[in-house]
Amino acid sequence: MKINYDEACQYGLAVFETLPVKDGQPYWLEAHIQRLSASIAYFNLPLPPSIATDLTAYCHLQQGNKIVKLLISSNNICFTHRPNTYTEEIYKKGFSVTYASTCRNETSPFTFHKTANYGDSILEKRKAHQNGFDEPLFLNTKGYIAEGATTNIFFIKNQTLYTPSLSCGLLPGIVRAYITDTFSAQECLISPNDITQFDECFMTNSVLGIIGVTSCGTYTFPHLNQYTTHIRQKYLIDCTKPFLYKRSY
Repeated sequence: MKINYDEACQYGLAVFETLPVKDGQPYWLEAHIQRLSASIAYFNLPLPPSIATDLTAYCHLQQGNKIVKLLISSNNICFTHRPNTYTEEIYKKGFSVTYASTCRNETSPFTFHKTANYGDSILEKRKAHQNGFDEPLFLNTKGYIAEGATTNIFFIKNQTLYTPSLSCGLLPGIVRAYITDTFSAQECLISPNDITQFDECFMTNSVLGIIGVTSCGTYTFPHLNQYTTHIRQKYLIDCTKPFLYKRSY
């Protein structure tokens, strides 16, 4: 693979998508292309007319459980893949979460797009793993919960779902959009002090799908995978069906 030395290499100005593929069949391909196209237009990057066809063809080449990544910059189009290593044991165990030491910038456009400008997330995720946690959770500059390094977050109280508002500074995830639409999740401001009122918590992204959270900081949630299991079971059925992604930010 030949990589041109453009603004992606120099400054991180590139957009990408990652999506799960099982035996050549990508999940919610159209939704990923919709989000990618919106980000390409925002950053004024070239949109190859055959990108949907090319991505589909690349996904069809994959056998087993794979993760496909497409990255587009001003002078590069890169397709890569890797094994999907998430096992059912990981979902049964759940994630332990710690608070990140840096903030999400809710005023930056990069926060709301899936770009190669990912340094904060990488460093905080490494630090979390070194300290025995699975995922860091970012607050925004006003002290409200925003998102994980690679995940969106949901809280549950009496089978009602709550998730940080997009204005808090977070990536509008595709699985997040599905959960919010399907289960009428309430988008709101949530501070670290608020989480003790919730029964359950889970995180989402396109690769993980939905995974329960055991603890956040020093707080342990009363339940793991209780109502979350119901949500995940429905998601595992629906993720093989078409889903229209409506970007709202």
